[in-house]
Amino acid sequence: MKNKKIRCYVYIRVSTTMQVDGYSLDAQRDKLRKYAEYQNMEIVQEFADEGKSGKCVEGRPEFQRTF
Repeated sequence: MKNKKIRCYVYIRVSTTMQVDGYSLDAQRDKLRKYAEYQNMEIVQEFADEGKSGKCVEGRPEFQRTF
C-alpha cells in the first residue's frame, strides 16, 4: 500500500528588490520543493511576496491569503 501524501502550502518571501532580482525566491522555492518531495508531501499551492518586509503581515497580500 502506497503512503498517502500530506498536502502542504509553500510561502516564500524576500524583503528587497535586489533579492527579487537575484536568486533568493528561486532558491527558496527549490529548497521547499525538495523538502516536500523528501517528506512525501504534495504542494497544493505556492504563495510569494516579492520585496515585502517580514516585520508584520500588513503589506504582504500573499501571506494574508494563506489564512
